[in-house]
Amino acid sequence: MATKVVSVAPRVEILAKSGINEIPTEYVRPESERLDLGDAFEEVKKAAEGPQIPVVDLQGFDSPDEEVRRACVEEVRKAATEWGVMHIVNHGIPLELVEQLRKVGKEFFDLPIEQKEQYANDQSSGKIQGYGSKLANNASGQLEWEDYFFHLIFPEEKINISIWPKQPTDYIEVTKKFGRQLRAVVTKMLEVLSLGLGLEEGKLDRELGGMEDLLMQLKINYYPICPQPDLALGVEAHTDISALSFILHNMVPGLQIYYGGRWVTAKCVPDSIIMHVGDCLEILSNGQYKSILHRGLVNKEKVRISWAVFCEPPKDKIVLKPLEELVADGTPAKFPPRTFEQHIQHKLFKKTRGDFKTPN
Repeated sequence: MATKVVSVAPRVEILAKSGINEIPTEYVRPESERLDLGDAFEEVKKAAEGPQIPVVDLQGFDSPDEEVRRACVEEVRKAATEWGVMHIVNHGIPLELVEQLRKVGKEFFDLPIEQKEQYANDQSSGKIQGYGSKLANNASGQLEWEDYFFHLIFPEEKINISIWPKQPTDYIEVTKKFGRQLRAVVTKMLEVLSLGLGLEEGKLDRELGGMEDLLMQLKINYYPICPQPDLALGVEAHTDISALSFILHNMVPGLQIYYGGRWVTAKCVPDSIIMHVGDCLEILSNGQYKSILHRGLVNKEKVRISWAVFCEPPKDKIVLKPLEELVADGTPAKFPPRTFEQHIQHKLFKKTRGDFKTPN
């Protein structure tokens, strides 16, 4: 019989390794959330026949042929408009560096719990960077089947290296290098997305803070094996508050997207990065690009690790609102102005699917 978790959530890794056959009640999702909820390996098999998240090849954007470039812009625009998520391939980050990032992240989570606890965050006091697990922040006290490590990776002059893992010894070097390389991808994607809206290519990057102020926050998600994957979620349904989010994983399935009135389980596409449109970009684009509802499944067979990077504007410097170029008599502004901080406060803990139709 599973013991009930009362107040402080233990690390999910400890629970998973304790030999339980039933998950504590705090991890059991309500009936309304169990549609298409199941073992990620089973769900990805079922999804093989249905709609698939688009795969976009970024190589075309670097072509000297203007027609090829335009075709790439259109492909990204279509995916961002219809899906709000895509697998991007030929993104320009060396695959060896991606492998190194996976390796150092896994090595950190392979450390004994006592060592990881040295980096524990303290959400109650606002210290959100570091090693943590989801705290119950809703009336039902529900928890997610994951532990994580969260910290800023770019711009480098704003990062706090003292809270980064010292073990493995190459974690800092590899993660910094990845941050720099991913910032180039962020720049490129914002250029493509700007052109897709009929704007000049530097527009979105500038509106979000540019090289100096656009923040890139890394969250390494560690989803242990779960004895009842049909009852639990690694991450509950949400849209990202960011402008863009980029996700790498260890080729274990788990991502589900709410598309066309149903949950679609993402396939694992080798050598790709998953890119989500976030709320900030939906607001700037006046709803043309979609911030899509998604969640994370767990499974009985394999630990899943994902590396999510959230690209966020500064909290108070910038007012987020639909861009003037995209507002006209026939297309009024769909979202009232707000700072990113105001958006976080207003939006972060909404739970029902209806709340996610727009990032209001």
